[in-house]
Amino acid sequence: MQKELLMIPTDQLIEIGKLLEAKYRVYNTRDFILTDPVQVPHSFQIKEDIEIASFLTCTIAWGQRKTIISNAFRLMDLLENSPHEFLINSSEKEWSRFGKFVHRTFQAGDLLYFLDALKRIYLDHGGLEQVFTKGYSDGGVYESLIYFRKIFMQWSPLRRVNKHVSDPEKGSASKRLNLFLMWMVRKDSVGVHFGLWPKISSKDLIIPLDVHVGRVSRDLGLLNRKANDWRAASELTSILRKFDPEDPVKYDFSLFGMGMDKKF
Repeated sequence: MQKELLMIPTDQLIEIGKLLEAKYRVYNTRDFILTDPVQVPHSFQIKEDIEIASFLTCTIAWGQRKTIISNAFRLMDLLENSPHEFLINSSEKEWSRFGKFVHRTFQAGDLLYFLDALKRIYLDHGGLEQVFTKGYSDGGVYESLIYFRKIFMQWSPLRRVNKHVSDPEKGSASKRLNLFLMWMVRKDSVGVHFGLWPKISSKDLIIPLDVHVGRVSRDLGLLNRKANDWRAASELTSILRKFDPEDPVKYDFSLFGMGMDKKF
């Protein structure tokens, strides 16, 4: 990682840090919520509802943001805007309402498995926080994602469901899982993210690496690796820790925002 960093002249690195910090202040505002899928869990107050809404929204967070938001709110409506209570207390007959839900390649059968797995996690494993925290305590964020995937996928008879839960052991950047963790863990005075899981430290989070973040990072010289994989996400996060060791993924606001605006 030091090798990657030393390839950038010190004066240029300082300027990049100033740019990222300035853009962080531009994009990390309450107005960001109004245009981002994070607005979906912000419509809830109960911790478990926020967790479930966040996880399902992050699960379908690919494609056009407008479509993601629309489909996530549609899913919340199907859950009667009480995700946790619905999962725990609804009857099998009531689950038939999900039969027509589709978001790109995420189909009704995938959704039904996800809902059933979430129900089991809350009933038998203490909830999403408990599962992710257990893995984290065993070896950090990487182990947290691996452990979660092991628990979450143990009931799946369908191989096609596997592709909707990324696997860092196979090199995936795990963008959507890292996005979910960022929402759950990060906490600052602005409040875009929720800061609900204090046992996981913000300093250990891995940046959600998507095409926008990857492109801007390469244009700035922060990332040389061409693939948007786990190694690239880890290397980029390591460099971002040089600018803020305690909260490196805050610069997701900067990189993603510049990528969406296509200017910096």
